Amino acid sequence: MSINRKLFGAGITAAAAGVVALGLTMGTAHSQMKNCCDDTNVNYSKDLWSALAKASLAGPSGKADAPYKGQAPHGAVLETIHSEVTVGGHKGKVVVKRNYGGKGVSIDAVKGDRAKFIKAVTVMFKREVGYDKDNNDWFWAKYKPDGSLHTNPKGMMLAGRVMKGADKGCIACHSAVKEQDYVFGKQN
Repeated sequence: MSINRKLFGAGITAAAAGVVALGLTMGTAHSQMKNCCDDTNVNYSKDLWSALAKASLAGPSGKADAPYKGQAPHGAVLETIHSEVTVGGHKGKVVVKRNYGGKGVSIDAVKGDRAKFIKAVTVMFKREVGYDKDNNDWFWAKYKPDGSLHTNPKGMMLAGRVMKGADKGCIACHSAVKEQDYVFGKQN
């Protein structure tokens, strides 16, 4: 009897540890979801896309810039435009990076047919002071060419404080140039 009680007690302890671990995992996922991809950030990304399209920085009427050789994770060929837009009454700096790839992609091929090679539009928008003071108040988004959001492998829409606190993602990568306000220069 005492052996069964010990085994039963050990089983309860293991189950409790599993519940605690699951709770921590779910808590971490919830925290990343709040930072990254909740409805508020997804809705804001739609307003941002509209502002970008209105300013001819994204969408079919997006202004062309000089494409240059890119690198992962963005694309083999890139175009980067620095500007300002207004979203919800807040005017902020914006960095729009068009990411090109696919079979036959080259700088000349992109110049000849941007629509054929565009894979994503990645955007950094400087939000109001206090949005994310840890990361200089940048809002991050990764759009498909039609303005809908890309998702990560876990299905999270990529808009907001993308993967804040994670080892990978927008913030983790751009924190390498924190002294440059998280903005990489053009790479030729």
